[in-house]
Amino acid sequence: MNFQKIITPVLGVILVAAGWRAYGWGGVVAVVGGLVMWALLHVTRITRVLGRAADAPLGYVASAVMLNAKLKPGVNLLHVLAMTRSLGERLSAAAADPEIFRWTDGGASSVTAEFTKGKLVKWTLVRPSESPAAAPAPSTGT
Repeated sequence: MNFQKIITPVLGVILVAAGWRAYGWGGVVAVVGGLVMWALLHVTRITRVLGRAADAPLGYVASAVMLNAKLKPGVNLLHVLAMTRSLGERLSAAAADPEIFRWTDGGASSVTAEFTKGKLVKWTLVRPSESPAAAPAPSTGT
């Protein structure tokens, strides 16, 4: 169960009640104004992240290796979108849980991330294998 969905409204009601008790209607107006400002800041952040992601190619990231190093379990999808500045290529069905997305860089390395209930659960880095003909010759140290 996600307690944040319960605690946030309860905390808002407690703050409004405390504002009423301390300053009457002026306190209620001040607390409600603060809560509205907090909500607007979150909406602005979401809009900015999604606007940046919409301008980038689908599923592209500058460096899949750096993305792999920055990812941590439990971060939400919006945070990953802010890091990649791109919407991931969806590999799962539209309403499926877990959701699976892939981001690929210019060198064909990719990160596939799995989100359960909007939180990052696991991810894998896939790097292209080098063919023997393309591999550099070993140095002799001279």
